[in-house]
Amino acid sequence: MTTTARTRAQIIAEAPLRPAQGGREHVRGGARIGGATKACAWPGCAACGEYRAPLSRQELRQYQWLCLDHVREFNKRWDYFQGMAAEEIDAHRRDDVTWSRPTWPTGLSAAEMRLKDPFELLHAHGFSSHRREEGPPRRPPTTAQVHARTLGLDPGFTVAELKTRYKSLAKKHHPDLYGGDRQQEERLKEINAAYTWLLAHPEAR
Repeated sequence: MTTTARTRAQIIAEAPLRPAQGGREHVRGGARIGGATKACAWPGCAACGEYRAPLSRQELRQYQWLCLDHVREFNKRWDYFQGMAAEEIDAHRRDDVTWSRPTWPTGLSAAEMRLKDPFELLHAHGFSSHRREEGPPRRPPTTAQVHARTLGLDPGFTVAELKTRYKSLAKKHHPDLYGGDRQQEERLKEINAAYTWLLAHPEAR
């Protein structure tokens, strides 16, 4: 289990530390060093209470003072989760993983994480103050759409428009006009492939 203030409350010192200077009260590790002593808070015990123990699960930083024998007995009996349901125990364990600090789901904007950014430093590094619109996932383009874009044709074009567009592009990108430019040659190959495919698949237009 993650060590937290709750579980650390079980670890209570059972040996005095070196005395404090000037008679001042000093508490470290659960032992009272120097200063006025109190009677042990254990019912029926008149010994000096030199060791602190939490009052309850809800008051971990409020202490009672016990003698050495009774602080040992307290440690044996201490169970932070006593009386809790299984769901409550699981919730506490999950909370301990983040040390009781707030967390946010991934993909949130700076505004959603309640971050103040008066100088827009986060925005300058790509963080948006607006929630991203989540629409349906985009479908990859079909083969017909890819070839139509190669030729610069809108959906629903006719065979006549296809032929006219092909002749115009083939003339424009013919490598002979560019001294055998390899880039223009590759572009013409793409145009020829797109034209051939679209002409052979009229149903896809």
